[in-house]
Amino acid sequence: MTNLSNEEEKQPQQIFSELPEKSDSAETADSDNLLPNDEALSESEPGDTLEESLKRHNIKLPKHKILKIDAYCQLLWEKNTRLNLTRHTDYEKFVSRDLTDSIQLAKFLTQGEHLLDVGTGGGVPGILLAILRPDLKVELCDSTRKKAVAVGEIIDALNLDLPVWHAKGEDLLRIHKFQTLVIRAVARIKKLMELFSPNWHAFDRLLLIKGPRWVEERGESRHFGQMGKAALRKLDSYMIPGAEVESVILQICLKEKLEELTANGGAIPPVAPKKENFHSSRRNKRSVKRSTK
Repeated sequence: MTNLSNEEEKQPQQIFSELPEKSDSAETADSDNLLPNDEALSESEPGDTLEESLKRHNIKLPKHKILKIDAYCQLLWEKNTRLNLTRHTDYEKFVSRDLTDSIQLAKFLTQGEHLLDVGTGGGVPGILLAILRPDLKVELCDSTRKKAVAVGEIIDALNLDLPVWHAKGEDLLRIHKFQTLVIRAVARIKKLMELFSPNWHAFDRLLLIKGPRWVEERGESRHFGQMGKAALRKLDSYMIPGAEVESVILQICLKEKLEELTANGGAIPPVAPKKENFHSSRRNKRSVKRSTK
């Protein structure tokens, strides 16, 4: 691993391991998603397996994806003994929270969508989205270097090719563009708008996974005048099994992009570069040569 000086740490840094590139970025923990009654979720039975927990929640996945997700759980929980990456350290909590959130979120992502998992922590939802939807172009970031490195090592062990950035999401947007920023358990809506609204040029929409206090957060953001140019829509709501708590998926975008996002059923397709015909290309080249004489 490359040692970063204090000056270097101010810039987004990719984490390199055996696979091409890794990345990370995170913000302050979001108390709205760290539910106080998380403990109310039933613990896995002794000897419980991922497949048994999936069956209890009526979640059906191909065998090869179950094996990959199970391998991810083992790698995450092993690293969690040394780093604070997750509180969901049994299959019941993992399936009812992390996997359920990721499955619900995947429904609102278009084919081949380019997204950034901001403040990925232990890799949720980014790694799970990459396993559930291999068509997606997923990148992850976290502002805590140790977490970014750990996630990079997990990705290597899973033989996934996902960039992981050691950077804050808002810093990464200075040099990269994405269609969607996916954010879970990072910060309140007001804070997220402060961080990302200056960078609308670098992405099309925010997709947030929020808990039951999202209405309060929306009101706070509106009170501070942050929604003047933005449109917030609730795309979905679902109950967390065993906790009697509702989660929601929110979309925030510029009002001017809402109609196009709705028409596309998700992300706006990237604009393809204009292709010049053969004759126009030759004319352009000749004009350049003339201008240099």
